[in-house]
Amino acid sequence: MRVAIIGNFDGVHRGHQALIRRARQRASQDAPSRVIAVTFDPHPTAVLRPDRAPAALTSTSRRTDLLLESGADEVTVLHFTPEFAAASPEDFAHLLRDPDGIAADLVIVGANFRFGQGAAGDTALLAELGARLGFEVDVVPLEAQGPDDAPWSSSHARDCIEAGDLPGAADVLGRPHRIEGPVVRGDQRGRDLGYPTANVEVAPGTALPPDGVYAGWLVVGGDPLPAAVSIGTNPQFNGRERRVEAYALDRDDLDLYGQTVAIDLIERLRGQAVFASVADLQSHMAADVSATRQRLAAPGPSGG
Repeated sequence: MRVAIIGNFDGVHRGHQALIRRARQRASQDAPSRVIAVTFDPHPTAVLRPDRAPAALTSTSRRTDLLLESGADEVTVLHFTPEFAAASPEDFAHLLRDPDGIAADLVIVGANFRFGQGAAGDTALLAELGARLGFEVDVVPLEAQGPDDAPWSSSHARDCIEAGDLPGAADVLGRPHRIEGPVVRGDQRGRDLGYPTANVEVAPGTALPPDGVYAGWLVVGGDPLPAAVSIGTNPQFNGRERRVEAYALDRDDLDLYGQTVAIDLIERLRGQAVFASVADLQSHMAADVSATRQRLAAPGPSGG
């Protein structure tokens, strides 16, 4: 039995994880079975309404890893193009049943799932087409979150990140929000100031919180290192380019240039600021390090 779950799955948040648990439960009733997560790249909105493309919570590779970690046996990434968007609901249903592709016997989707040109297809039509083509459809109610009973959603996670509410985003995602990229050479001022940083080149379109200083974890080769993270243009030195820099606490021996690293953002400590002098800046950096140490020692989500 092949069980397919379908969605954008950006962030692989708690609602997505509930969908995968449902798929695993159904798959276990008819072993041997495989759970196939079907997702899209790029995000459909980036193709249909580029001006409204949402900031990405995860890269495609990170999303794939998270889907597999959450219980999928394999991940199929469908390239979303204008031609794909123009396909009819019937064409999409045939794609799901294609014996040389997804070959789904059971398709599991959330209650708000839409498909086909102009999002004309809904879950009722999918069930009708499935009955005709030979696959079953299981519609899962949206998983509720928090006291207001709103569903878990990628949009809510993005709203939290945009507001600098990293604990709120972690609550939606079930883990800290992670950004990643290669370490590139910067101005190397951090080393001169006593706090050498890894300058992480983050892909355009990545969901980033407001400029400021954050407590987080610099993840190198799978190992999380406590870190104070600066996001912003560095106005103290008339900077213009927005950068993400991480200082691994008490580490001045790291040579990370060219390596791809990740940063798990835990909590915002303060906004971006310009200080009266370099000595004043160093004093605040020392305070940031102390605050980071305290925050990461407290109970709460950690990186890894």
